[in-house]
Amino acid sequence: MSRVTFTPQPLEVLTVPARGKHTATVIFVHGLGDSGHSWKRLADLFNQDHELHHVKYIFPHAPVMAITANYGMRTPAWYDVLSFRSAAAEDNDDFGMLRSIASLGALIEAEIKSGIPSERIIFGGFSQGASMTILTGLIRECNVGGLIVLSGRLRLGKRVKLLVQPGPIATPIFWGHGKDDPLVTYSMGKSSIEVLKKDYGVKDADPNAPEKGGIELHVYDIVHTATDEELEDMRRWVKRIVPFQFLQG
Repeated sequence: MSRVTFTPQPLEVLTVPARGKHTATVIFVHGLGDSGHSWKRLADLFNQDHELHHVKYIFPHAPVMAITANYGMRTPAWYDVLSFRSAAAEDNDDFGMLRSIASLGALIEAEIKSGIPSERIIFGGFSQGASMTILTGLIRECNVGGLIVLSGRLRLGKRVKLLVQPGPIATPIFWGHGKDDPLVTYSMGKSSIEVLKKDYGVKDADPNAPEKGGIELHVYDIVHTATDEELEDMRRWVKRIVPFQFLQG
């Protein structure tokens, strides 16, 4: 099977500038049927912390497409969903995923070209956006500083798998999941983590040093959503991965 790549398509984005000197960027990708506007609350919360005033936020908006599992209903999405339950390779929209990986990767590249080091960029997402986060982290040759996976799972199709970079993945990963999630169940999340550990060398993070890499798993008594408690845990993690002290260097 040949490797397939796509030319990045420009995405519309919501940008929240850094309140101080910009030295780090968080790119956060929404889920199915949503838009970047819904996640501006993340920036609003983080900006209450003066030690995160060096962070710029980018919230991209997905293109609208027909969703097979929703009987062809058109909605913002990063890829077509052929089945909400199956994680089998043949039930993944490889081409849609590859198109979105290219477009989202272009946002990362633009930040790097603007002068932000790759290790000062955090890439994350919720639900379908979390799936895109995992895939982008596996495929990119230049690692970002950290990945945020909220209520997500690994969807790894055959063509996408061809692009996965060799070697263990050492990127710090914040993984949050609701144990009562009826859509992307906690068992789906746990299975995805086990695949990342077994096949891609991902380790558990040191809770005292998350910046050294590995998965930091947080489980909440919630359904398919993100609560302020989860965002607060993220805020503390982000401060460890892209610390304000970098400005003093």
